[in-house]
Amino acid sequence: MKKLLASIVKDFRLLLRDKVGLILMFAMPILLVLVITSLQNNTFKIVNDHQVPLVFFNQDGEDVSLELEKALRQVGMFDLIVDSKASNASDISNTMSERDALVGLYLPKGFSQRITQNAEQLTSQAMSDLGVGFGDLQLSERGITDLDVYYSPVLQESYRMAVEGALKSSLQVVQSRKMLNLIYQTLNESEMPEEVEQDLLHNEIVLNTQTVTNDGSGKIPNATQHNVPAWTIFAMFFMVTSLGSSLVREKLNGSFIRLKTMPGGYLAGIFSKQLVYLAVALVQVVVIFSIGAWVFPHIGLPALELPSDLLALFMVSVVSGLCAISYALCLGVYSNTEEQTNGFGAVSIVILAALGGILVPSFAMPDSFRVFTAISPLHWCLEAYYELFLASGKLTDLWPTLWPILAITLFLQTLAFVGLKRKNLI
Repeated sequence: MKKLLASIVKDFRLLLRDKVGLILMFAMPILLVLVITSLQNNTFKIVNDHQVPLVFFNQDGEDVSLELEKALRQVGMFDLIVDSKASNASDISNTMSERDALVGLYLPKGFSQRITQNAEQLTSQAMSDLGVGFGDLQLSERGITDLDVYYSPVLQESYRMAVEGALKSSLQVVQSRKMLNLIYQTLNESEMPEEVEQDLLHNEIVLNTQTVTNDGSGKIPNATQHNVPAWTIFAMFFMVTSLGSSLVREKLNGSFIRLKTMPGGYLAGIFSKQLVYLAVALVQVVVIFSIGAWVFPHIGLPALELPSDLLALFMVSVVSGLCAISYALCLGVYSNTEEQTNGFGAVSIVILAALGGILVPSFAMPDSFRVFTAISPLHWCLEAYYELFLASGKLTDLWPTLWPILAITLFLQTLAFVGLKRKNLI
């Protein structure tokens, strides 16, 4: 036991001397989690809270176009800027640039008349099918109601689809109101009362949206819940630059041979290293999670909400830490120089992080890449954390993701043991 404690003290001192390794294991992930979470949180706010600036080029100015303007304001998606001066594409482009608008909607002269003609034509057909006369209403040829929508090149395709859906919904409301008034006028020979119109147009089905979680809380995940666990895992696996380099240095300076001649052999030294770096991994979890829970609210970011099952959180952290240690151990055993460990280790972790969903969510990957996520240990570690933070899972819900992590850990430990035996280091 004394030999193990002495080895632990030795490895702890070596760790404190590795300033670069400590920076990579602590400072870098803390900076990443702050920057990435801030950027993603701002993106979520743009999607959920911010309105899309829309310049409403109204050359018509009649009743229907004013109703459309009112409908667009009621949608709540647009920050509406009304402009009646632009008359061509060049003017529209200049106005959108001056107003920092992402969308422009151009209504030509005669728009209201064309909508009215469309409504009259459709109403006439419906009333004729019902065998009801259309009274004295004079019908005209159905008008063309194509509208020009202008987009800023920075607006993504997903935003364009959302904008087009909102525009079509507003146009449909305007045209439906016109048709309802015509039908009511034909049947009752009077204008439709406003309260009747409101009842008919706003009698819609309400969608109650909920987030599915294991505890039924229905909490909506945010950027913090996604990024803090993800970059904590990234920090754990980046210990390859410290632990792997430590193993290589001991091989190169002859420490392996001296440790091998000591009672207890080198296996005790390997075990002590794993204990020290497991403690480092748990400290990383505590530090980064504490920043998410207590620092984020003071810089305008959502606070990290820890799962209710803290035992499960501890288990996931320990298993993930052991997996990261096993990868670093394996790489250190098979590397011959520190450059190999640092170079290949850093690049491989970034690649595994990309495949595992740390850098890019798995659902956003092409199908050809998504099949490789299963080979990334970071993917399974991330899935285990997500089960706790996003789905409010318990320890019993984690086994489908913990088993792959344990299997990968056992494989890497076995591979490292074989490498030590082949090199006559144990």
